Amino acid sequence: MLVAGLVGAVVLVGCGGASQSSAHKEPAAALRSVTVRPEQIPVERRLDGRIEAVNQGTVAAQTSGRVAEILYDVNDFVPAGAVIVRLRATEQRAGLLQAQAALSEATARESEAQTRYQRIADMYDRKVVPKASLDEATANRDSAVARLAAARAALDSAREGVAYTEVRAPYAGVVTKRLVQVGETVGPGTPLMSGLSLQFLRVAVDVPQSIVEQVRRIKRAAVYVNGRRIEATKVMVFPEATPDSNTFRARLELPENATDLYPGMFVKVAFVTGEIDGLLVPAASLVQRSELTAVYVLDASGRTSLRQVRVADRMGDRVVILSGLAGGERVALEPLAAMKDLKPVTVASTSDRS
Repeated sequence: MLVAGLVGAVVLVGCGGASQSSAHKEPAAALRSVTVRPEQIPVERRLDGRIEAVNQGTVAAQTSGRVAEILYDVNDFVPAGAVIVRLRATEQRAGLLQAQAALSEATARESEAQTRYQRIADMYDRKVVPKASLDEATANRDSAVARLAAARAALDSAREGVAYTEVRAPYAGVVTKRLVQVGETVGPGTPLMSGLSLQFLRVAVDVPQSIVEQVRRIKRAAVYVNGRRIEATKVMVFPEATPDSNTFRARLELPENATDLYPGMFVKVAFVTGEIDGLLVPAASLVQRSELTAVYVLDASGRTSLRQVRVADRMGDRVVILSGLAGGERVALEPLAAMKDLKPVTVASTSDRS
């Protein structure tokens, strides 16, 4: 009887410890979830396109001279208006000095002609000089005014010639080619340097004749690159087809300063051709395990289960679901918290006492 009493006491103590441990277990926090409902998603036709710069070209010399200094090289970033090449300007500066001197002389001659005309005109009004003298003074005045205008134009041209000896970048961009060396003699039209701007980019793509009408009507497209979807800001389709391929050239304007995009890259271009009903889930709710893609689904009682799904394209911060989910089901927004909710609760127990 004594042994039986001790065993009963141990059992009661163990059960009491387990009950006490279960009573102190805190309830799990409610999982954040979203209810998946069908909505209109675009139907896309994917084509291959090539990225190109909107601003690209080659800067050429506008005057003759010897290359004195090259301030930028290939792969250098050039601010807009920066001097990229300097030419020797000895001849141009001499021409500028000559034009300034000619302007000073023409100004003095014009002032003298105006003064003489006023004097002759007063004398003619008093009937002191004949009409021929007035006509001669008028012609001299008009000639002096014309010579002054020519001298001013020559000065502007000389200043422009001096400015041409400093070749400036027409826009901010990156140098792609340097076509001259220091010491070379160049003339008007000689190519000096090539470059392009990464600020504004576009995509050139050939659109098949079968979908060109939908593309023209909807005018919506996006570029997929490195797992990102970049919406085009403008879609333009050329009005004529290419005879060899019966395709229409299209251009897609991209947002300003688009990252990770460079001229010459091949990208996938998706043209919107219509809309269908589909399911979208937040990209953060997806679970990626090797080749498995899944989400945590909550049932009516709040229990979670891992559900494999098939996904398609990413649209912003959401992903299109092809199969594995139905409209009205709830998906956990925090996969890590949902995974912890699946683990069984371990109940602590008291150790045996001797």
